Amino acid sequence: MLSGFFMLAETDPSAHVWNHVFWKLPNGFWLWSGNQGNLVLSALILIFGMMWVAKRVATGPESEGAEAYVTRNRFAHMIEVICVYLREEVARPLLGDRTDRLMPFLWTIFFFILVNNLLGLVPIMDTIHLFFPSLAAKHATPIGGTATQNIFVTGLLAVIAMFVFNIAAISRLGIGGYFSHMTGGAPWFVAWMIFILEFLGQIVIKPVALAVRLFANMTAGHILLATLLGFVGAVWNMGIAVKAPVTIISVAGAFAIMLLELFVAFLQAFIFMFLTSVFISLMDHHDEHGHGDEHGHAHGHEHAHAAA
Repeated sequence: MLSGFFMLAETDPSAHVWNHVFWKLPNGFWLWSGNQGNLVLSALILIFGMMWVAKRVATGPESEGAEAYVTRNRFAHMIEVICVYLREEVARPLLGDRTDRLMPFLWTIFFFILVNNLLGLVPIMDTIHLFFPSLAAKHATPIGGTATQNIFVTGLLAVIAMFVFNIAAISRLGIGGYFSHMTGGAPWFVAWMIFILEFLGQIVIKPVALAVRLFANMTAGHILLATLLGFVGAVWNMGIAVKAPVTIISVAGAFAIMLLELFVAFLQAFIFMFLTSVFISLMDHHDEHGHGDEHGHAHGHEHAHAAA
């Protein structure tokens, strides 16, 4: 079975990355694919997992005294710490009084991307192909792959984020303020050029940056990982003098890349959520905030430039 696993990566490393169709109509229309299976699985994990976490984070009865405020599970406590950090240290300096209203969306998009990134590191598709060679021959799987590597998935996430930060801007500034904000108070003879650039940025450039950043990072690491394992498959039937060093080096490299991929899974979820917060904050009445909020916006904008 181990040799079969390495042989799966030998011929075409990218074959382990792209979305695999499972069920399609005679006209070629896809009804189900591996990425769709992962999206459904991630949704179930988030719905039932977060319900389980919420019960253990919720405040208990008054009869428990101080213990009523203690989270009743270590994993739930970790999720609570992550949520509080994202709200208080990342979003609130940027969003100010709008933080609590927008956090449900920001938390959702962070954990949705994170869970899908982590599922992409689990060899679900490869395991299915090992036990069902007929599916491997057809490059089909009902579940598996990395949904956040699919440009259509990251594109849809970016479109949703685009609607959120534009609707939030209109809600904050009003229609007139929304459009006037894009000119930056420039003279009329250059205001129209600034407006075009800013408007394109709001509806095209920023969403494309969100989608491509996530897609490219998840694709590159997975192809590199499959390539390293492919070296093992290429020399598996050769002599021990060749097979042993290539296997050791490749597996060690793959393990290092896997650790890096684990870090990237968290990082890319954080960056997507952080940049969405930044894009919301950029369309705001900065001059109407107090000193503390101004410092928060400036601090957030410095982080935005660093991330870019």
